[in-house]
Amino acid sequence: MQKKFLQNLFLLIVLNLLVKPLWIFGIDRQVQNLVGPEEYGLYFTIFNFSFLFFIFLDLGITNFNNRNIAQNNQLLNKHLAGIGTMKMMLGLLYALVIFMVAWLNGYDGRALYLLIWVGFNQFLLSFVLYLRSNLNGLLLFKTDSVISVLDRLMMIMICGFLLWTGWYNASFTIEWFVYGQTAAYLFTAVIALVAVLHKAGKLTFHWNLPFFILIIKKSLPFASLVLLMSFYNRIDPVLIQRLLPEEIAYEQVGIYSQAFRLLDAGQNFAYLFAVLLLPLFAKMISKKQDVEHLTRLSFSILISGVLIIAFSVSSYSEQIMTMLYTKMPDETILQFNSRIGQSATIFSVLMFSFVAISSNYIFGTLLTANNNMRILNFVALSGVIINLGLNFLLIPKFQSVGSAFAGMAAQLITAILQLVIAVRIFKFQINYSLIIRFILLILFMLTIIYTLNNFVIVDWKTGLLTLVLLGMLASFSLKLFNLKEFIFIMKSGQ
Repeated sequence: MQKKFLQNLFLLIVLNLLVKPLWIFGIDRQVQNLVGPEEYGLYFTIFNFSFLFFIFLDLGITNFNNRNIAQNNQLLNKHLAGIGTMKMMLGLLYALVIFMVAWLNGYDGRALYLLIWVGFNQFLLSFVLYLRSNLNGLLLFKTDSVISVLDRLMMIMICGFLLWTGWYNASFTIEWFVYGQTAAYLFTAVIALVAVLHKAGKLTFHWNLPFFILIIKKSLPFASLVLLMSFYNRIDPVLIQRLLPEEIAYEQVGIYSQAFRLLDAGQNFAYLFAVLLLPLFAKMISKKQDVEHLTRLSFSILISGVLIIAFSVSSYSEQIMTMLYTKMPDETILQFNSRIGQSATIFSVLMFSFVAISSNYIFGTLLTANNNMRILNFVALSGVIINLGLNFLLIPKFQSVGSAFAGMAAQLITAILQLVIAVRIFKFQINYSLIIRFILLILFMLTIIYTLNNFVIVDWKTGLLTLVLLGMLASFSLKLFNLKEFIFIMKSGQ
């Protein structure tokens, strides 16, 4: 299992490194620079609002199905037909919910029009994720890896044509950006369906009420977890827009999105661990195999890498933001510097939130595979309460920066809770050696940062590269990324 995990993790990382940075920095960032922070802030608010109710598209079915198919491959054909029908029905339910809530919250005109398209994109995405859960459950990681980047690859081609040719720059609007996503998701959904049907055989949609009720009952714990996690992960931009005066609300959301874009890029890679680990953990637990070694290995690799990135980029956050975002034609130098300064602060806070988020991808996935849904729901509810409380307290005073601190507090507390709970349930031994090595890595990074800032005069790009390379060298030396163990696992076939 460890060999399969590492082999496919490597493939996923390579594919994502090839595609997603180009999407994030070549397309998504360029769109914001072209339309401006306020216009992009409108889109980002609508997108995150639609994401809050994503659970009504899924009801926890994707996570349940991933775990279930991993343990019962023979159910693929039966469940695919029934759940496929359910997904269509849930799409209608989702549309009803988001438009009702949007109307009650005062969305109208252009915001509602954007919501139609963004909501349809969310439906297509949920269908793709469900189809991918079948591929993951069958441990067809290579096929899933290709499909995982296919939507972004198509978006790069479509939006890249609109942006890079220069034909539409003068009239490019955020609506064009959304239309491009729709086309890409449609194409990906068709390819994913063909891949699953290749294994499942003929698919016939049919109405089966007892089956629907059974699946919903089994999925509800997953559904409530996804709903709660969506709220404390995605509600920040919505709260910024609702709690701040209208004249600055969307601009502050745009400033937040400038920093969040890089966190989102990092989360895409950390999420790959969860995608691979869930079916592996589920199968190992069903066979009563020990999961401690795989948990420690994945945690050590992921968290050491995230810590190095967090310390490195936070040291040069303002320079990074200045490089990525341009001054708008109607913006003064003072306004631009203020926008960049806020984004840099938010970016630093979010990157240390990323450490906690990555930990949740390991231990939350392990607890999900073990079906500890009641505990996970309690932890997620705690995160929602903390996030909402701090956001209502901090946003009116500190604007989008306050929201970033609220999110970090929620992520940190939920990460600690999940780690402690997983250790107790699985009776893991406290690995003092691992803890000491992580502390040494942190101290090493702080020392290098202090040295570069006070004794060595280097260009910021050189300093950033130096931090990353020395951090990686320290991680290898401390055996947080144990190269010898990695090679042994790949050779032994374990």
